[in-house]
Amino acid sequence: MTKPRSKKALLIGLPLALASVAATAYAIWDYGFRDNPGYPVKVMKQAEALHEQMLSFDSHITVPQDFGTAGNEIDKDGTGQFDLVKANRGRLSGAALTIFGWPELWNGPNAPHKPTAGFVAEARNQQEIRYKIISGMVRDFPNQVGIAYTPEDFRRLHAEGKFAIFISMLNAYPLGHDLSLLDLWTARGMRMFGFSYVGNNDWADSSRPLPFFNDSPDALDGLSDLGKQAVQRLNDLGVIIDVSQMSTKALEQVAQLSRTPMVASHSAPRAMVDISRNLSDKEMQLIKNSGGVVQVVGFSQYLRPLTQATQDKLNALRARFDLPPLPNLAMALMPGDPIIAAWPEQKFGEYAGQLYAILEEEPKASLKDLGDAIDYSVRKIGIDHVGISSDFNEGGGVKGWENVGEIRNVTAELISRGYSDADIAKLWGGNFLRVWSQVEKAAKPALATARETPKP
Repeated sequence: MTKPRSKKALLIGLPLALASVAATAYAIWDYGFRDNPGYPVKVMKQAEALHEQMLSFDSHITVPQDFGTAGNEIDKDGTGQFDLVKANRGRLSGAALTIFGWPELWNGPNAPHKPTAGFVAEARNQQEIRYKIISGMVRDFPNQVGIAYTPEDFRRLHAEGKFAIFISMLNAYPLGHDLSLLDLWTARGMRMFGFSYVGNNDWADSSRPLPFFNDSPDALDGLSDLGKQAVQRLNDLGVIIDVSQMSTKALEQVAQLSRTPMVASHSAPRAMVDISRNLSDKEMQLIKNSGGVVQVVGFSQYLRPLTQATQDKLNALRARFDLPPLPNLAMALMPGDPIIAAWPEQKFGEYAGQLYAILEEEPKASLKDLGDAIDYSVRKIGIDHVGISSDFNEGGGVKGWENVGEIRNVTAELISRGYSDADIAKLWGGNFLRVWSQVEKAAKPALATARETPKP
């Protein structure tokens, strides 16, 4: 039997223990890990060393329309998930900043059922605002940031200690029926294009059709003729095709038509949460077979099913709106019941507002959940076909990785799981850069002028 320690021994040991704790805390602070979620200092130091030398890339961050205004400055450590201060603190080499336009739902409960020409104009206005923000970043902070038009640009900017912006676009809806706008945006620096968001458009079916706008699943049976033409055009322009948020049929058709690798810029495996927004094993295999990459996204509700408490709240809400109990998790995450197509605008607005308010109270997923999704993807399609994305400013973020300044916590999770430095470098950007190079090389020389971009 172990003899109990004396009070004197305890009193002597206490200062030593406190000193050890203080030393550990100082080491964590010294390495910049103010929000370390509990990894050993040795692991954090290894993560720090890795991010000092490797390229790191987040393939989906949305640019807020007020980015750069008072209280949301680009060069200050603000309350948002992305700014240049946080990017430098996390040693994030670069990111896909997404030019995004989709105004319908944000027009409030009085928006009409059918999108109008005015909606298209507003969506294009949102695109222009975001492009001007990106151009302004480069103009106002030339010593801190630059646009990467090629993989070589990305590496050069990293070597110069500058944050590399990769311009992507999400949602074909603002382009209307004008295929030539792909050439225009390529000339302005766009290097990845995603057809879909919430709701179908005239190019492709979405994985999340929105009944309120009279959508139905697979209305186009995948891609429209315009969407099929766009696949060829994007291949010719040397622009990566982003298949995140597409319906399964649309993704399968891109796989058949595209001669270049596909990328899912911000998706998670359906094995984690069984919703159509996530990728099935078959879809992941198609992306691998193309030579592409699945960029596993740190979006809580795609990584872990909703808690029973949240589902109970949602079922109570549904009962108040005369809807049956939740048939699946997809209906829990959006107002997607077919009957909603018959609802008046006010009823839809009230239901959607209360639904999203409940979802905002759901506890966030953890770095372990994200690590599980990465592990699953690697086991299914291999280390050369998996990457990482955040979906910051559009709902992304997990405990321990809630802004770009905390990316080393993700790396610490990967180290703890036994990933090698080389494999972590692949996940954090090496695989994406390989795909980008392949897509660029497949462009048709006759269209090279569309890529000769006047630097903002």
